[in-house]
Amino acid sequence: MTTTTSESVSTDAERVDRKPLMTGSAILMMNLGFFGVQFSFGLTQSAVNPLFLLIGAKPDQLPILNLAGPVTGLIIQPLIGAISDRTWSPRWGRRRPFVTAGAILCSIILFLFPFVGVLWLGVICFWLLDAGNNTSMEPYRAFISDRLPRSQLARGFLTQSMFTGAGAVLANISLFVLQKVSALEKTAGNGVPYWMYVCFMMRNA
Repeated sequence: MTTTTSESVSTDAERVDRKPLMTGSAILMMNLGFFGVQFSFGLTQSAVNPLFLLIGAKPDQLPILNLAGPVTGLIIQPLIGAISDRTWSPRWGRRRPFVTAGAILCSIILFLFPFVGVLWLGVICFWLLDAGNNTSMEPYRAFISDRLPRSQLARGFLTQSMFTGAGAVLANISLFVLQKVSALEKTAGNGVPYWMYVCFMMRNA
């Protein structure tokens, strides 16, 4: 049986907090990905309902079709967060495998999404896209606390919030502006306007 003393607890706490201080620019770069993730969420949530309507959904079906976001967030974020806490790769660490896997899944679905022409396929794409977003999001949030010492956590999470808000704002502005571009008003063979293709490709970039 091992006895834990206050001295050993103090030593362990010091060892855990021996993370190097990061510069302001390094903290900004580390959080920059939140801009892309939130731009993705904002653009997808704003563009998906018009897309559903174009491929056959009825207005009264939209609330049930939009369950993908809340349900995947409720299940996948805590699940992936718990799994990533218990995962370790000598090369990739704990969080990067999940962030990378989620990003790859999102990129594939975003490329395919505007090409769908039937509602059931669009719904599947939406669920997979939200699953990929949430797979990336939770480990990325935890990555901030993994890398920063306790004295810089507040600054790190404040920077994260700033990029999150900026991504959501730009996503909605982009949708508004793209719809006003006359060259993008024409529709493809599946009835989806070209401005919507640009929206999804921008998110993929």
